[in-house]
Amino acid sequence: MKIAIIGATGMAGTALFKESVLRGHEVTAIVRHKDKAVSLLGDGVKVIEKDVFDLTRSELEGFDVIINAFATAPAKAYLHLDLAAKLVNIFRETERPRLFFILGAASLLDENNKLFLDTLKTSPDVAPWISIPVEAYKTLNFLRSIENVNWVGVSPSAEFVPGEATVPVLGKDHLLTSSEGKSVVTSGTMAVAILDEVENPQFIRTRFTVCNQ
Repeated sequence: MKIAIIGATGMAGTALFKESVLRGHEVTAIVRHKDKAVSLLGDGVKVIEKDVFDLTRSELEGFDVIINAFATAPAKAYLHLDLAAKLVNIFRETERPRLFFILGAASLLDENNKLFLDTLKTSPDVAPWISIPVEAYKTLNFLRSIENVNWVGVSPSAEFVPGEATVPVLGKDHLLTSSEGKSVVTSGTMAVAILDEVENPQFIRTRFTVCNQ
């Protein structure tokens, strides 16, 4: 398949790029800085070097799948919702490309069916970063209202860290825990889960979550 990865030089994006290439897909990195992409992903990397908000339909409509691994600073966290709205607007009333959105864990429920975002808001020193999970939650709620675009959301576990892949454990709307009792997923495991979903769609216009085994 032809896959585009927005934010391919970030933690999630790098793992996704490498997993996509490993599986034989034709992958394009959409990044702001080509030099960084070449350094991280190799000399032969196909790149669209552009601010994501300047992308046009003609540049994107040839892909089978677009994976949005965009990341930004907390002060600009609202851009996550803005980007989701832009991609949805471009591809209204289409089934291709399929749009993947990496969301936060804040929209998941704990074992007491309490929103994880509410727990995060009680953390000490929350002010510098809470905008990111808040905006991710808003983004999921926006996507849930969309019925004429082929989208899927992916939430990591409570901890999302760099690391090699394990066998992914999938869930729907509740925080998962690993065999060690931790709600954690590595970038490698996340990439495997997303590429499995790319190749064998199970979640259509909904969200799923991923945890390490």
